[in-house]
Amino acid sequence: MNREYLRWYSDRLHRDMELLVFGHAGAKVLMFPTREGRFWEYEHLGIVASLRDKLEAGHLQLFCIEGLANETFYDFRRHPADRISRHIAFEEYVLNEVLPLMESRNRHECTIVHGCSLGAFQAASLVFRHPHLFRKLVAFSGRYDLTMRVESFGDLFEGYYDETVYFHMPTHFLPGLPSDWRLEKLRQVDIVLTIGNEDPFLDNNRYLSRLLAEKGVGHQLHFWDGRAHRAGAWRRMAPLYI
Repeated sequence: MNREYLRWYSDRLHRDMELLVFGHAGAKVLMFPTREGRFWEYEHLGIVASLRDKLEAGHLQLFCIEGLANETFYDFRRHPADRISRHIAFEEYVLNEVLPLMESRNRHECTIVHGCSLGAFQAASLVFRHPHLFRKLVAFSGRYDLTMRVESFGDLFEGYYDETVYFHMPTHFLPGLPSDWRLEKLRQVDIVLTIGNEDPFLDNNRYLSRLLAEKGVGHQLHFWDGRAHRAGAWRRMAPLYI
């Protein structure tokens, strides 16, 4: 199986950024790590290995990137406005550096976005805001409102709120999304969500599902037994849904 390490300096983020590429052909998969994960996380957790057959057959090519959670939503040294601003810079890096790299190396028409936990939020926020760029979203164990409090998970903006936060939280901006080109493009995206029936974000996933249904956006919401917010469950999910 092809494995390639890449690194370059991003002028948008003012730092070096790293990623790993797995596979040689097929649909391109942009992979966002979890909160504490790095670009090598999905290899370390065995998720890449769970997709080996698809990778070796040329059905998928994975691009595993950094998530920068500790510089964005979880950098509590920054003011909340600076956290979302740093996230926007990260999103610009993904849109203007990572996606062009993926296109230059692989001309396949299908681009999939995937993530687990915080990575699921990053994947969903990106796809719902820029649906014309993607064919499929696969999100495992996501929280789609970072202002909500549940169990040990707190409001990552500590009460701060503005329109920038609003337009990056899927369950906030989806209800007001007008029937324009963006909604039409979103209806063309294959959306797959998974959540354990004992997971802390279960209700948030159900709410997101209801919002999508109200907007006429087809999607799948899969419930897994127990608490599925863990690597073992994600390894089993990956070959089924990606």
